[in-house]
Amino acid sequence: MTNKKIVLDLETQKTFDEVGGRNYQDLLISVVGIYRYETDTYECYLEDELHHLENLLIDAEVTIGFNHRKFDFPVLQRYCRVDLSQLPMVDLMESIANIIGHRVSLDSVAQATLQIGKTGHGLDAIEYHRKGEWEKLKAYCLNDVKITKEVYDYGVRHGHVYYLTRDGMDRRSVRVDWGASDPQSSAALAAGQYNLAF
Repeated sequence: MTNKKIVLDLETQKTFDEVGGRNYQDLLISVVGIYRYETDTYECYLEDELHHLENLLIDAEVTIGFNHRKFDFPVLQRYCRVDLSQLPMVDLMESIANIIGHRVSLDSVAQATLQIGKTGHGLDAIEYHRKGEWEKLKAYCLNDVKITKEVYDYGVRHGHVYYLTRDGMDRRSVRVDWGASDPQSSAALAAGQYNLAF
């Protein structure tokens, strides 16, 4: 059976401060990184290459990300004709937050679950773009894709992941049900069934 899952992460050209608040589509994309289970490959798309990405997202069984329903997809929407919010997705951050009652960072989950961390901060990626350091930009983005994939894979295999408490002093477990990759779960998120204050 073909596995058409995709893991996605993106970096932006601007910060929220620079665009006057939560104007997601004004942030502009510098790079999108994906992992394709079907081909076991990591790929990068710069802003002028994003037209190649839309059909992959449409054809995907599910798109996996970390806070991509409320960040990555709203930023990406200006580059796509299809309504991305209607595509099947598994948002790792939202599924964890729905259980524990507050948001967690990818770095917190990765450190607690995999004993690895992010290689930098999102502001680093903005600087790489401004300096035209394309290989550093791609490497930073794809590292986040790899971490997201490995967190997802761990959750599928074990039925739980770990996260660090806000003070970073405690490691706690949270049960997750990512193995089914049920598009209905993302539909429930989109319908607002999870009433968390983000």
